[in-house]
Amino acid sequence: MNVVLFGATGMIGSRVLQELVSRGHGVTAIVRDPKRVTANSAVKAVKGDLLNPSEAASLVKGADAVISAYGPGPENPEKVVDATHSLIAAAIQAGIKRVIVVGGAGSLLVAPNMRVVDAPNFHQEWKGIALAHADALEVLRKADLDWTYLSPAAVIQPGERTGKFRLDTDNLVKDAQGNSRISAEDYAVALVDELEKSQHVRRRFTLGY
Repeated sequence: MNVVLFGATGMIGSRVLQELVSRGHGVTAIVRDPKRVTANSAVKAVKGDLLNPSEAASLVKGADAVISAYGPGPENPEKVVDATHSLIAAAIQAGIKRVIVVGGAGSLLVAPNMRVVDAPNFHQEWKGIALAHADALEVLRKADLDWTYLSPAAVIQPGERTGKFRLDTDNLVKDAQGNSRISAEDYAVALVDELEKSQHVRRRFTLGY
């Protein structure tokens, strides 16, 4: 496929880029600094800003799908919602239906009617970005696009690409010891699987070991 990827140099985005290329997809990587994108014949690195909808629309035009791995960090959490609005506007303007978003884990359920972000032991310093990701999911749910939102496990970090993990829709995936974790490499596997197979269109899903 011809895929546009926003946020291709971040911890998750760089693994998504690597997974896309390894499976033979062509990628236009939209980043703040194209020099940070590893040179590859299947990758076109372009300077661009997802928060500018008209600029983003011109950059995604003609793509088969758009993936957003945009992450503003915990200091500007509201930008997650702004980026989601801009992504939707850009996709609609460019006539693209398929959109996949790298989401957050805070809105996943740990018990009936209790989200991760509402649990008593949730770290307060991450609350802003977690709630912003939850708001972004609600924005996406109202969009007339073939969207998918992939929430990671509670802990996501660089690691191994095993290709072995479990999926769920709205419930945090935990192992037998109660830990919820996934490598960024395996997260990328699940995301590109979704791109190729479209098993969770207009839905959120999640994964963990």
